[in-house]
Amino acid sequence: MTAKNFSSLSISSELEANIESLGYQTMTDIQAQSLPDILKSKDLLAQAKTGSGKTAAFAIGILSNLDTQLFMTQSLVLCPTRELADQVTKEIRQLARAIPNTNILTLCGGKPLGPQLASLERNPHIVVGTPGRILKHLSLGTLLLGGVKILVLDEADQMLSLGFQEDIMNIIRETPTKRQTLLFSATYPDEIKQISDSIQKNPIDVRVESLHDDKKIKQIFYEIQKGSRTKTLVSLLQHYRPQSSVVFCNRKQQCQELADDLWNQGFHVLALHGDLEQKQRDQVLVQVMNKSTSVLIATDVAARGLDIKDLDAVINFELAFDPEIHIHRIGRTGRAGKQGVAVSLFIKSEAHRIKAIEEFQKADVTIQSTASLKARENFKLIPAMVSLCISGGRKEKVRAGDILGALTSTTDIPGKQIGKINIFDHFSYVAVERSIAKKALNILTEGKIKGRKFKVRKIR
Repeated sequence: MTAKNFSSLSISSELEANIESLGYQTMTDIQAQSLPDILKSKDLLAQAKTGSGKTAAFAIGILSNLDTQLFMTQSLVLCPTRELADQVTKEIRQLARAIPNTNILTLCGGKPLGPQLASLERNPHIVVGTPGRILKHLSLGTLLLGGVKILVLDEADQMLSLGFQEDIMNIIRETPTKRQTLLFSATYPDEIKQISDSIQKNPIDVRVESLHDDKKIKQIFYEIQKGSRTKTLVSLLQHYRPQSSVVFCNRKQQCQELADDLWNQGFHVLALHGDLEQKQRDQVLVQVMNKSTSVLIATDVAARGLDIKDLDAVINFELAFDPEIHIHRIGRTGRAGKQGVAVSLFIKSEAHRIKAIEEFQKADVTIQSTASLKARENFKLIPAMVSLCISGGRKEKVRAGDILGALTSTTDIPGKQIGKINIFDHFSYVAVERSIAKKALNILTEGKIKGRKFKVRKIR
C-alpha cells in the first residue's frame, strides 16, 4: 500500500512543516504515486485530472532539488495558458515559504516585456510560463536554460491541442539533455506518448483514476430541439439555481454571444476566452474566484487551471468532442467532499457522443426531459458579493491588510462582510457583501489607503 503521509517522503523538515501549515494533511493519489519517484530524479509521465494535487507534486520535487545559492534558472514549468501559469506560480510560492530567497518568475504573453526583462536580470531559480513568451525571451537572449535540472510540461495535452508542439520542442532543445522531465496531462491522446518518447528517458507511468464518484456528482443529460439551447440553459439556471456555475462552449465566439444574451436577460454572467486582453481576463477571474459573479461561460482551453472552490454546477451548453474532455469538465464540481451537479445538453444528431461517454465511463447516463425543469419566472441569479477595483497595487506598495484596514478601522463594517482581496501590479480588487457595497465604495473613495487617495470603482 502506498504511504499517504508527507513524513514518509525524503524532504527537509522545514518543507514538511510548511506543507502541514498549508493544510496538506495527507497526500492525494497523484502525489502518493508520483512523489517518491520524482524525488529520486526519475522522469514521469502522469495522467491526473484537474484538482488532483499534481501542482503540489511537481512543486515539492522542484523545491527539494533547489540550490538557492546557485543563481541560475534550475527549473522550468511550461503551461498552456496565462491563468494556469499564474496559479502554478502562486502554489509554488506558498510551498517555497520554507526556503528563504527562492526567486520564482512568471513569463507569459499579454504583459509588457520591460518588467520581465528587469526580473530576469535577477536570475530566477524557477520560471513558470507559456511557450510563446518563453521562446520570445530565448530569442532575445534574456532567458538562459543551460542550468535547468527539472523540466515540467503541465497540461501537456492542451499545449499540444493549441499547436505548441514545435514551440515546446524548440524550448527543450535549449535545456540540457541530462535533466529530469515531468509530463502531466489530464487526457492521454496518442500525441502525448509520442512526445514522451522523444523527450523522456524510461519515464515512470502514473495513471490516477479519471472517473468521478457518482455519489458526489449528479450527472444529467437533456435532449433538446435544435435552436433551443439558450432557452433551455435559462430554464436550467432557474431550476437548479446554482450560486456558482461554469457553462462550457466549444467555441470562443459562442462564449461571448451567450454571455451577452444572458446578461440582457438579467443574469450576472461573464465570459472567459482567448480574445480578452490580460486586464479583462484578470478581472473576470477575480470575480469568479471571489463569488461576485454567478455564471462563467468558457471554452475548455480558457478554463484550464481554474481552481474554483465550491462550484455548484457544471453545464455543458455543447457536448465536448472527446469523452475524456467531458469527464475532465464535470470533475470541476463535487470536490472536497461536497455535492455537485453536471448537466449536459444535446440534440438528436449528437447521440453518438452520448454513447462514447457511456463507453468511456463504463456506465449508462441519465437522460431527462426538459419538461421536468421547473423554471421560475423572473428568477435571476444575483451573486452574494460585489467587486471593487482600486487603482493601486503591488507596485504602489498596497497590501491586502491596508485595504482591509481602510474599510474596517473607523467604520462599522465588520471584517466578516469583506471577502477576498486580490493584489496585482497596479490594481487591487476587494469583494464585499452586496448589502454594504455602496457604503464600502464611499469609504474607499472618500478616504485613504495607506495615507494615499486612490480611484475606486464598482465592477459591474
